[in-house]
Amino acid sequence: MSCVATIQQQLARADTLAVFGFGDATPGRTELADPRYLQVPLQPLATAPVLEVWRGSGPVSHARHADIAVSEDGRLQFGVLEVAESEWSGSGDGAILAASEQAYARLRAFWQSSGYPHLLRVWNYLDAITLGENDQERYRQFCVGRVRGLGQVDVGSLPAATAIGSRDGQRVLQVYWLAARAPGLPLENPRQVSAYRYPREYGPQSPSFARALLPPANSTLPLFLSGTASIVGHASRHIESLHAQLDETLANLASLITAARQQQPLLPPTLDASSRLKVYVRDGEDAPEVAAHLRARLGPSVPFFMLRADVCRRELMVEIEGMHGVAS
Repeated sequence: MSCVATIQQQLARADTLAVFGFGDATPGRTELADPRYLQVPLQPLATAPVLEVWRGSGPVSHARHADIAVSEDGRLQFGVLEVAESEWSGSGDGAILAASEQAYARLRAFWQSSGYPHLLRVWNYLDAITLGENDQERYRQFCVGRVRGLGQVDVGSLPAATAIGSRDGQRVLQVYWLAARAPGLPLENPRQVSAYRYPREYGPQSPSFARALLPPANSTLPLFLSGTASIVGHASRHIESLHAQLDETLANLASLITAARQQQPLLPPTLDASSRLKVYVRDGEDAPEVAAHLRARLGPSVPFFMLRADVCRRELMVEIEGMHGVAS
């Protein structure tokens, strides 16, 4: 069956909240106009699946609100906004700051009026994320624009999040999210400084996200794990060793699960078959080594797939995000 036919088959189901196609082998959104479909500009590595599917808890409605596409099942909302940097500040310096500010200002207004005001999880993909020096680096500029667009940030309600470099050359900021009618519980990692408290050396505006987030009470949703890398305190560790970076990243994920179990003791104590991991690998040639090391550490039961992507610190070779405690 072709990729398009498979996507259409998924979209034909009444409970499909979102379908993601990864990389050039999947159709663009102009080919499949359904608001529930999104092409993500990251290339799969090794045996990674081309598609990811989210299910709602019941029948799903979907619509477009100007440039925002959404789908909802009464308890959860999936949405996406894509902003071309050239729309706001040409294609030169400052374009990502302007694009992220405008995007998040638009999203703030939308979220507040949508009936799903509580963000659980946000993904941000932008091209050339580490291009530029010092405060002109595009990731640092993105962080400034995001907070300007959001306005005053309440750290007690920050979502889990990921910001990753797509390396597709398109200079389109892609933001997609999962929101709910009820709030979740943000969590921090005892091994790390909270991202929103990073010192000035990492830029004029600290990143605005929680390290993890427990879903709303009485929900069957999993623990959401933000993009996690080889960082202890606020400093990158093991700059020269891929294996050591992977081990430190897994230690951070384990620490987050331990913190979550203090609030939700029934969560599985370690990564297992209820987990779903997405592994971002800077150098595609490292993919076999990454996969072998993760299998050796995690065993055969933990599902993960790998995508070619740039991490927001140049010295970091890999980042892992995911979910834990997924209902079977």
